[in-house]
Amino acid sequence: MNFTLGLPPGFRFRSVVLSHGWADLHPFSFDQHREVLSVNLPVGSRSAVTAEFSQKGRSLLVGVRSGPGPGARAHVNVADIGRIARSVLRVDADLRPFYREAARHPEFSWVRKLGAGRLLRAPSVFEDTVKMICTTNCSWALTKNTVRNLCDELGRGPEGAKTFPTPAERADRPESFYRRKIRCGYRAPYLVELSRRVAGGGLDIERWRDSSVPPEKVREEIASVNGVGPYAAGNILKLIGRYGELGIDSWCRKQFSAVHRNGRKSSDAAIEKHYARYGEWKGLFLWLDLTKEWYGKSYKEIFGT
Repeated sequence: MNFTLGLPPGFRFRSVVLSHGWADLHPFSFDQHREVLSVNLPVGSRSAVTAEFSQKGRSLLVGVRSGPGPGARAHVNVADIGRIARSVLRVDADLRPFYREAARHPEFSWVRKLGAGRLLRAPSVFEDTVKMICTTNCSWALTKNTVRNLCDELGRGPEGAKTFPTPAERADRPESFYRRKIRCGYRAPYLVELSRRVAGGGLDIERWRDSSVPPEKVREEIASVNGVGPYAAGNILKLIGRYGELGIDSWCRKQFSAVHRNGRKSSDAAIEKHYARYGEWKGLFLWLDLTKEWYGKSYKEIFGT
């Protein structure tokens, strides 16, 4: 099954894929030679498919391959796959106000030219949140291993192409399972609690992407998730299109020192002060400032895979 979707002017597929590390985490994969991003998606109650995205001119090319699961093809809905594609790649994000602000700052004149600013995200807020928890206080290699284990142990589909497990598929697993099989250490109780809250209806996490929900309500609910501190919260907010918080971690501190302080350490307060001039967009400006060298590199140079 193949179809196309229209893209807005200036959209650059590669810039979205390279925007941060999600393309390097299961159930995403990126074919560097074909420049095709794949993601394994659950369909129906038990089946899975793989969706492939690439760009040709002003069109997004979407291909859907069904796996060997029962009746996968019968459950594929083109409209649903299209909505996922547009959401994951942030096709409908209105970045015109951001680009107007960037135009006021010569150091960001490159942003619009390269179509930067759209941050790749997962098909669900739940997946984004779990992955963000899995990035805290550990190496990127450990994050990749943890997320891969989640998919391999709990996801649907054939080996090597499994989906990210839904809250319901995870809610009945005890903390010991996460420690022993997923090997996520101290994060185990956080992942258990989050899965059960979402699966049980106690937390409507997907509504965080709804722009009509007041920002203070979204922040309050994010803060209620155990395992999500200021770093994770700030970056979850970026992935739902709210960029007023920085989400600083050790990598950001090190990168800021290299870019702006000749390697000298900077406090979080100093970093906050530096980006305060960018107002409601400061979180996005920080991220693009610290990753601008990525846009001239290959996927392998950035992520090492």
